[in-house]
Amino acid sequence: MHTIVAISTALAPGGIGIVRLSGAESVNIVKKFFKSIDNQDLSEMKGYSAKLGKVFDGNEVVDQVIILFFRAPRSYTGENIVEISCHGGVYIAKKILSLALKNGAKLAEPGEFTKRAFLNGKIDLSKAESVANLISAHGEKANKLAISGLEGNINKKIKEIINFLTEIAANLSVWADYPEEDIPQFKENLLKKNLAEAKNKLLKISEKEKAIKALNEGLKISIVGRPNVGKSSLLNILTGYQRAIVSDIAGTTRDIVDGNTMIGEIPIKLFDTAGIRETSDSVEQIGVNMAKQNLHDTDIIFVLFDGSKKLTKEDIEVIKLVDKNKAIAIINKIDLGISIETEKIRKSFKKVVNISTIEELGIEKLKETVYDFVDMNSLNASEPFVTGQRQFEVVKRAISSIEETETAFNSGVTLDAVTVLVQNSIEILGEITGENVSEEIIDKIFSKFCVGK
Repeated sequence: MHTIVAISTALAPGGIGIVRLSGAESVNIVKKFFKSIDNQDLSEMKGYSAKLGKVFDGNEVVDQVIILFFRAPRSYTGENIVEISCHGGVYIAKKILSLALKNGAKLAEPGEFTKRAFLNGKIDLSKAESVANLISAHGEKANKLAISGLEGNINKKIKEIINFLTEIAANLSVWADYPEEDIPQFKENLLKKNLAEAKNKLLKISEKEKAIKALNEGLKISIVGRPNVGKSSLLNILTGYQRAIVSDIAGTTRDIVDGNTMIGEIPIKLFDTAGIRETSDSVEQIGVNMAKQNLHDTDIIFVLFDGSKKLTKEDIEVIKLVDKNKAIAIINKIDLGISIETEKIRKSFKKVVNISTIEELGIEKLKETVYDFVDMNSLNASEPFVTGQRQFEVVKRAISSIEETETAFNSGVTLDAVTVLVQNSIEILGEITGENVSEEIIDKIFSKFCVGK
């Protein structure tokens, strides 16, 4: 396998920059452009040791650097690793990278260092995904979730469930293959109990899907309503700057205006949409159509109403249009007094928040409601949970497989057939740890990593 190289720190001015190499030829490549102050041959360096010296491009000094050497197999990737810590200029890091490439290294693909760690048995696939989550963590809970995965907590839980299912399959095989032997009598109730227990274990480690996905992937929130209910003002307040034009003229917003913010530890992408109404203006109508389409592509919908006025036909149209399961009704302009039929709104929506964008009242309550919407406050990030869309989908398939097993057994199929179904659940769960996963999935997972990790 060829030796790879990449810049592992951000391409921006900083205190230090790190260029990392991994592979059998790491030391030999670095020797061609680095000289230590004591003139020691790098090949003689012990693992977990450092060396001060200079990087040269021919006879010209590029930088004074520190070399760190991690000897295989006791390294992150399981291969020889050399890390070059240079001064944090972008030019310097790029120059050292080019010298490494010039002398035989190949540019690493996204996530290739961690991919090699997985392929060399240093980490399992769930730990590798936790590395990516740790890098992208925006807050304490996301960090704790990633650390829990990196320490192998979800791996242990998955293996525990796999071992539990394996014992079920083994017992089934004995009962099916040797019915006349002197073995414990087959108990239907025990099998049903064990299958239910396995399913409950899987439900437990995946029960906080909404909260975990919000932490790791963020939320998309669309702000909708008829014209002039305060959609653009709300976007500006939540993002903290004048992102959208605010005007008393109906139909000001004709396109989708977006902005990024944080609500607590959750990354949020907000979409301010055109006011939904019937219009003869062809350009505004395009914006209205885009607003309606955007409703299907977001996680939460903020449905705004002007609380100082009675419900209009346009308000009713908006109420009919939105998916109530992902909607939060927001009654704005409460500083002007409430004239709107609040009981009608409360009958249509599970969550209703009163605010004033002018006086910035109720904004904290709205943020709390978003937290409550994804069940964030009840998430104990120290407990083992699967993370990421891929892992959640795997667990759902495993649960479906167990339910299929329960249905088949209750239908009177042979124990041989039941055993096959249990083994299918085991194989599915192996996709989380990487014991049973295709090369295509592996490549897809690591392609989402940054270069240099």
